[in-house]
Amino acid sequence: MLGPVYFYVIIGGGLAGLQLARQLSRDVFFKGKKIAIIDSDFSMPVKTWCFWEKGDGKWDHLLTKSWNEGKFISSEENINLQLSPYSYKMIKAADYHHNLQEEIEKSGDIEFITDEIQKIDPVTMKAKGRKKSYGATHFFDSRIDPSYLESKKHTTIFQHFKGWEVATEKPVFSPDSFTMMDYRIKYPDATAFTYILPFTEKKALVEYTFFSPFLTEDKVYDDMLQKYFEKVLKTKDFTIKSTETGVIPMTDFPFDKANTRQITKIGTGGGWVKPSTGYSFKNTEKRINRIIENIKSGKLPGENLINNKFRKYDAIFLDVLTQNNQKGEEIFSKFYTKNSPQEIFKYLDEETSVSEDLKIMLSIYSFDFVKSFFRKTL
Repeated sequence: MLGPVYFYVIIGGGLAGLQLARQLSRDVFFKGKKIAIIDSDFSMPVKTWCFWEKGDGKWDHLLTKSWNEGKFISSEENINLQLSPYSYKMIKAADYHHNLQEEIEKSGDIEFITDEIQKIDPVTMKAKGRKKSYGATHFFDSRIDPSYLESKKHTTIFQHFKGWEVATEKPVFSPDSFTMMDYRIKYPDATAFTYILPFTEKKALVEYTFFSPFLTEDKVYDDMLQKYFEKVLKTKDFTIKSTETGVIPMTDFPFDKANTRQITKIGTGGGWVKPSTGYSFKNTEKRINRIIENIKSGKLPGENLINNKFRKYDAIFLDVLTQNNQKGEEIFSKFYTKNSPQEIFKYLDEETSVSEDLKIMLSIYSFDFVKSFFRKTL
């Protein structure tokens, strides 16, 4: 069944799709252009996004909490991270979705359509949905190409986790300092750690997280979290208010190579998740700004969205972690003991010079990285 024709069609109403729609609706350059955002389900997801930035930011009105201090804890290290001029910020996805959907709807410029897009035909310029087809001059597509899982040339591990948002009977958390990684509760032969976002002395989101080539069953996360509360936090008196789970691909697969004159891949489906960390929120903001700049300057929307230098760095790191998954604690301990939080954040934001990159690389150097360098470059 034939459907309407739009100037732009955005496929996917998640982090990237909503943010792109919001930016288009706010810019007078796009006034009068008919735009649609299509998703099979616009309901609010149960997840959180965290990111770091300097000073005030444009998402501060949506923050659940922010921190100026953090911790990195291993078997041998307990490092306090003084973040200034950065702060570490948390947004609940439900708050983000509600706020952006409301603003976009009020703008009157963008139509929300509930449908599942099955394929895009670049010849006819139609996106075929289960209900009807939608024409456009350009498609922004957040669907993930599953072929990355089969690629022999590229490396993929998964950041997978389960979190409990809890209330404790007694004060056990330090609300002014979040925990980036705590390796004291170990899973055999894997990079696995506990991550804590404390809201008050008695309330926090506590997650058990893997960076691993394998996935695991739900009971494993529950067992690890239970051990953390009993052995590290020294309490059994807590109530689980809600749970959060996720599986994030950490891969050097070049999703952006699918960008064409007619289609721009966005979000996770565009390779916007930082391969070595799994973070995506600030990457999304930066790349949407670049898309808007590209369009307004007459370039293809998907031009220069990925920094190839840092993609290569990430590819080497992922290979090391794949080949030596049991060494994650050792690698990250070097990373956090030999570099300041400010140097780490600048590097992960892909804003460092070659000399600054070299300092970071030397800090985590081992022969494993040499082997991975040749494996990923030859």
